[in-house]
Amino acid sequence: PPVHKSNLVNRSFRRVLERAGLPRIRFHDLRHSAATLLLKEEINPKVVQMILGHSSVSTTLDIYCHVLPSMIEDVPKTMDKLLAA
Repeated sequence: PPVHKSNLVNRSFRRVLERAGLPRIRFHDLRHSAATLLLKEEINPKVVQMILGHSSVSTTLDIYCHVLPSMIEDVPKTMDKLLAA
């Protein structure tokens, strides 16, 4: 039989969180966590957009722009390495 969303969230997901000693979060928060982690690992935003199913990469970047400042901090070091080669 198909898995119903309410069963997944109420019976399985919450129990897994409790057993792992994790705080109670919404199931949808996993989507945001995955996107944030992928962008922090410098996965191309276009790829993240496709995984999330956003119609445009600009939607993805607008939602997850909070990840970009840490990426910007690495730009000078990266440019130094590229130009020193």
